[in-house]
Amino acid sequence: MNDFVSIRVWIPQGRMAELVLADGERRPMDRDGDLVVAMVPPGTDYKISVDGGDPYPDPRSAWQPFGVHGHSRAFDAGAFTWTDADFPGVSALGAPTYELHVGTFTPEGTLDAATGKLDHLASLGIRMVELMPVHAFPGERGWGYDGVGHYAVQEVYGGPAALQRFVDAAHGRGLGVCLDVVYNHLGPSGNYLTEFAPYFTDRHMTPWGEGLDFDGEGNSAHVRAFVIDGALRWMRDFHIDAFRLDAVHQIRDDSEYHILAELSDRVAELSTELGRPLSLVAESDLNDVNMVTPVAEGGLGMTGQWADDVHHAFRTYLTGEDFGYYADFAEPGVLSHVLRHVFLHDGRWSSFRGQDWGAPVPDHVDRRRFTVYTENHDQIGNRALGDRLESFLDPGAIAAGAALLLLSPHTPMLFQGQEWGTEVPFLFFTDHGEDIGPHVAEGRRAEFAEHGWTEIYGEDFQIPDPQALATFMASKLDWSELDSAAARAMLAWYRDLLALRAAVFGDGASDQLVDCDEGAGWFRMERGPVTVVVAPFDSGADVEEVEGTVALAWGEVELAGGTAKLGPHSAAVIRSL
Repeated sequence: MNDFVSIRVWIPQGRMAELVLADGERRPMDRDGDLVVAMVPPGTDYKISVDGGDPYPDPRSAWQPFGVHGHSRAFDAGAFTWTDADFPGVSALGAPTYELHVGTFTPEGTLDAATGKLDHLASLGIRMVELMPVHAFPGERGWGYDGVGHYAVQEVYGGPAALQRFVDAAHGRGLGVCLDVVYNHLGPSGNYLTEFAPYFTDRHMTPWGEGLDFDGEGNSAHVRAFVIDGALRWMRDFHIDAFRLDAVHQIRDDSEYHILAELSDRVAELSTELGRPLSLVAESDLNDVNMVTPVAEGGLGMTGQWADDVHHAFRTYLTGEDFGYYADFAEPGVLSHVLRHVFLHDGRWSSFRGQDWGAPVPDHVDRRRFTVYTENHDQIGNRALGDRLESFLDPGAIAAGAALLLLSPHTPMLFQGQEWGTEVPFLFFTDHGEDIGPHVAEGRRAEFAEHGWTEIYGEDFQIPDPQALATFMASKLDWSELDSAAARAMLAWYRDLLALRAAVFGDGASDQLVDCDEGAGWFRMERGPVTVVVAPFDSGADVEEVEGTVALAWGEVELAGGTAKLGPHSAAVIRSL
C-alpha cells in the first residue's frame, strides 16, 4: 500500500500543466523533460489542464469512476493483497481458451459475478480465460473495442480493484487470464489524447482515422511508451498472463523495430523477471507466419495468432454457407487443408480480397501458435442477428465440429455458452451519445450489404438497434439452460473432449501434423493415437480402415471389422490399440 500515487503524463516542453481537483482547485505540475508529474493520495479525483485550458481525464488514468469524460481517480495498485504466489502461470501456447464478454456473461455483468463462474470453467477443462476489452469505454454497455481509457477498467464491470480480484481468483483455480487489448486505435468518444500531445499522424490512416504515430521523428518514443508501459503494467500490477491484440494488421509502423517486435521483447524480459510465462496472441488478417516468428529471426515475435481461415472452413463445411468471404472455403477439401496447413489463403487467390493473399505455414511451425474456433465474438456478433451455429444445426453436427476442433493440434477457443449449446445470440450493442448513436445502425447495415449478408437474411432484414437496451439484454447468457438434459449432455461432451485432449496430448507439443480425408457425408482426422470420425449431416456413413477402440461417441456409433458405422449427426473418437 502506498501513501501517494504517481501521475506522469506526456506534455511536450513549453507547455504548462495543472492538476484540477474535483473542487476546482488547480495545482501546478512539475516537469520532468517531456513529462509532467505529480503525487496525490489514493482516491483523489482530478483532471489535467494544459496551458490553462479546459481540464480532461488523465490519459494514463487507472480509474474512471464517473465515465470516460469525468474525473480520474488515483488508484493504488499496490493496495491489493495477492494470494497467487504459488501460481506457476499459464502460457497461451496450447491452453484451451474461453472467450467471454463481462457484461453479458452473467446477469449482473460484473467481474465479481464472473468470478462465481470460474469453477465451471476450470471443471470444463479451460486453462485460459480471455476477457473481451475491459478498458474504459463510453456508456455502460458495449463490446469494448471503442475504448479510450487504455489504463483503466470499465467502471460498470467493477473498476480496477475488481479485475485484480478476478485474476487472483482465476489463478487460485489454475486458470490464466488474457486481456483483449486494442492498440490500433481509440474510440471516437472520450479520446482526449490530442489535448495533451501529438499522439496521432495522418501519415498512417486506419479505418478509424489517423493512426497512432509509432514511427515519427520526435514523438514516437512517447507514443510507443504509452502502449508498452500500459501492457507491462497490466502484467505486473494486475498479474495478467496474456494479451489478445486486436487487428494488428491495422497497426501501422514503418520503423526498423516494429512496435509489436518491441512489445514482444519487453514482455519476454518481464516474463524472465517475474518467473512466469507471459503471452501475446495477435488477431491478424495477413496470413503471414512472420507474425509468430521470433524477433531474433526477423519476425514480430507473437506467441500466437488467431486463424480465421480455420473458422471459415468449419463454417462452410457444417452449414454450406458460401457467400461473401466464405466463397473460397466452400470448395471440397478446404477443411482438410486448413486443419493441417492452417491457412487456405497461403499465397493463393482470395476472391473476396481480389488478389493473391498470405503465405504458407511450414510444417515445422508449432501448430499451437494458431488459435482456432468455430465461434467467437466476431463471427457471431458480426452476423446481423447474432445467431450461433446452434440455432440452426443439429446437436450432432455441433458435437462433430467440437470433436474436430478440440482434438486438433492447434490452440482451441470456445465462446461463452458454446459448451452447453446455448442458442442465446450475441448481438452488436453500444451505448453512445446522441452525436454517434444514431449513425451506428446505419453503418452496420451498410457493412452487412457490402459483405453479402443479405443473401442469408434477405433484403428487408432488420438489424436490432445496437443502441437499444433490449439488444444488450438479449445477448446475456441464460445459465438456467443448464437445467435441461440436452445442455448437460453437450456440456459433458465438451468436458470429455477436453479431458481426453489433456490425457493424450498433454501440453499439445506432440503429433502436430494431422492427416484428414473425407467422403460423402463423413470426415476423418487422424492425430497420433487419436482418430476423429464424424457424420454431421442427415445421412449416416460407413468409414473404412478405422482401427482401435471407441473412446467417446455422440449418436449412433459402431466400430467393427475396421469399419466405423456412423448414424446421422454422429461423431466418434477412436484411440488406437
